[in-house]
Parts: sequence; structure tokens; C-alpha cells
Amino acid sequence: MFENTGAVFSFSVDDVVEAQEFYEQKLGLRTTLESGDEDYAVLWLHLSGGSSVLIYPKLDHIPATFTLLNFVVEDIDDVVDQLTSRGVRFLRYDQFGADDKGIVRGEDRDMAWFSDPAGNNHSVARPKTPSSSLSSAVGGGPHGG
Repeated sequence: MFENTGAVFSFSVDDVVEAQEFYEQKLGLRTTLESGDEDYAVLWLHLSGGSSVLIYPKLDHIPATFTLLNFVVEDIDDVVDQLTSRGVRFLRYDQFGADDKGIVRGEDRDMAWFSDPAGNNHSVARPKTPSSSLSSAVGGGPHGG
């Protein structure tokens, strides 16, 4: 039924304007604030490759404690350093054994998690092999496909 239908990924925040500031200024993403009326606006994140993510306000927002967006990067150390210098704080999960930067170094990928101002979790990830599930999920990732 939906094999030829597009879909839009979306998630909620408690403050769309604060989210726009974070995603633009901290992460460097292009955004569009779309107003339905003076009391309600949604935010579009414009990602590489032409995809977009819809962020909408929700008064009783509950942060996603699972990872929503995985940003696949070529040099995770450089990206973590840049985000840290912009005030992004990385999450530490005791069970994963992160290094001093907050990066968990794994056999097939390195990852580091952070939250947006609404408490939603995201990550930066560097696949180490083209067969990594993250590489294939983004068309081969930075190492080809």
C-alpha cells in the first residue's frame, strides 16, 4: 500500500523557537519556521540529501529517551570537539564505556549521544565499515556503499 509513498519523520519539542536556535546555531542545520497561526508554528530541519524532519510543539512534551536522529560523520572526534565548543553536552552511558569526549568506540562504529533543549536524544556516528547498518541506512555513509 505505501511502497511508493513518501513519509515524513517528526518529533515533538516543548519550544519550537528554542529548538530552531539549537538546530541552526549549535548543529549548523538549515531550518524553516512555518507558522499556522500566531500561537502555533512547526519547524522543518533540512538535512543532507534533500530529506526534511518536522518538529512540532507539544505542551505535554515528553523527551524521547531513545535516539531520534543519527548524524553520520566522517571524523567523529572533530565533530564532537566542534559541538562541545558550541556548548553541546554529550551524554554518558555507563554500560557503554565512553572515552573522555563521550565517544563510545565500537568494533563497527563510534558513537556519541547528546540531547536537544527539549531533552530528545540524538547521536553522531562514524561507521567503520561499509557494511555497518548506519552506512547502509544513509546510502553507504561516508565510506561508500
